Amino acid sequence: MTDYVDAGEAVPHKTLSATRGQAPATSEVNYERIRNARSEPQNWLTYYGTYDGQRHSGLDQINKDTVKRLTPAWVFQAGMNGLHSGASTYSFEASPLVVEGVMYVSGPDGKVWAIDAVTGEELWRYKYASPYDVSLCCGNVNRGVAVGHGKVYMYTLNAHLIALDAQTGDLVWDVVNGDVRAGESGTVAPLLVKDMVVVGSSGGEFGLRGHMDAFDAQSGERRWRNYTIPKPGEPGAETWPDDGEAWQRGGANCWVTCTYDPDLELLYQGTGNPAPDFDGGVREGDNLYTDSVIAVDVNTGTIQWHYQFTPHDLWDYDSTMENLLFDAPDGRKLLAHADKNGYFFVIDRTNGELVRVFPFVDRITWGEITPDGKVTPKVYPDEEGVPVHFWPGPAGGKEWTHMCFNPSTGLIYVPVQEVGATATRRRREFKESIPYWGAGVAVDLDDFYGYVAAIDPVSGEEKWRWNNEYPMCASTLSTSGGLVFQGTPTGEFVALDADTGEKLWSFQCGSGHHSSPSTYEVNGRQYVAAPTGWGGWVEGFLPGLLGAAAGDALFVFALPES
Repeated sequence: MTDYVDAGEAVPHKTLSATRGQAPATSEVNYERIRNARSEPQNWLTYYGTYDGQRHSGLDQINKDTVKRLTPAWVFQAGMNGLHSGASTYSFEASPLVVEGVMYVSGPDGKVWAIDAVTGEELWRYKYASPYDVSLCCGNVNRGVAVGHGKVYMYTLNAHLIALDAQTGDLVWDVVNGDVRAGESGTVAPLLVKDMVVVGSSGGEFGLRGHMDAFDAQSGERRWRNYTIPKPGEPGAETWPDDGEAWQRGGANCWVTCTYDPDLELLYQGTGNPAPDFDGGVREGDNLYTDSVIAVDVNTGTIQWHYQFTPHDLWDYDSTMENLLFDAPDGRKLLAHADKNGYFFVIDRTNGELVRVFPFVDRITWGEITPDGKVTPKVYPDEEGVPVHFWPGPAGGKEWTHMCFNPSTGLIYVPVQEVGATATRRRREFKESIPYWGAGVAVDLDDFYGYVAAIDPVSGEEKWRWNNEYPMCASTLSTSGGLVFQGTPTGEFVALDADTGEKLWSFQCGSGHHSSPSTYEVNGRQYVAAPTGWGGWVEGFLPGLLGAAAGDALFVFALPES
């Protein structure tokens, strides 16, 4: 009789013990080790590489002189096919983690793999089953996993946080963290901090009340929950109508991984747009804590300070994207944030004080932010049925994909999107699990371009830019080899000179990039991993390439073995 494997169980190909022994490093990854991740650049232990979100590696075997010899070492095919939850996007959006020669990466439709980081051989895979009819605004995607305490943690499409045995892929525990019937979902890569796993909710386009949560890393028991929309009587509630309804469906979901300062014990979480996205008439006020960075006490989940980038957002300008932590030459502890609204913010991360704000895109028509932080809206969908065009479009001057920081150059490398959109207000009654946009939106099919901008966050000066025909929709990666890696919508994976922006190398991967590369080293050989796949919310940031080549392959590059 044939043996069948139930959906949601580990599917062994070759077990980890059969190929690599016990891999004890997975059980030794803990808070202290992740806190000191910069001291072991051979591994990529957490979502951004380090808690500060800098996405910089100290590896330098692949450098300006050697990068021209970079070649594929192996390719892993996710093999997505058939029906699955939500839109069929079949693409990677994850940042691969690597621990002592084993890669852990998630893909669409609830899949997680452990892969031999040298050969690309699959060690185990796990499939988490989610309903076909789960409500998803932006595709069937997952942005990655966390590894520690011998476990692999993933937040699933139907808002479950699960822990797998890192050696076998077997399910250890499974906790529910949202109401999938109301449109809540999970796409964020968890963050392992202290003895907790921190995640944030998705689904703001369905009129939800956003939240971030911390769970015990061993048992899965919830430690705390922080709602990002205050209820009546809480600080910030005065920024919502006193009607008992708007705040309950206000959005502010936390769908991108937060950064963390261990010395201050603060998590820096970006929050999403208010709901409905474009119709502000049903939610008068600044709508805290939407479109903000909130500094959250890691021990209690309470908000210590906040900074709102776009009060009373009418353009779908989520501020969930990363809050990169760095120290100024004078030692001041700062935070850098490139927002969808086209402005780059530098903030004192100890107290939320604005240090500097300046535009980092060429075209901004929605409004203006003065150097003192004053926000003046100018163009927005106000009248019912009247189309309004604005730049940047709802995908922003920078989408969720991440910038990086090189401590040696002092520069932040930002993937920039130059594309506008037209929104026409359509007032809609709220209905559970139905998109609650408040407008019809058409993103420009032409008149777009993109670039990687090298920005000095201290002076606000753009030092160089590498121009591209299309908006840049993938994360950048910095290395001590003096390189910046970036994937393009047309499939090229490129290496740029970190000092000048000159393109030094490229490889055509056959699919657009909308993910986050990482780098690691095994047995003295450096590798660069680039997940590909042109999926997710393509119609929101580059609809002109909806029919472009798409895939679900993970490319890993290295220098030829001597």
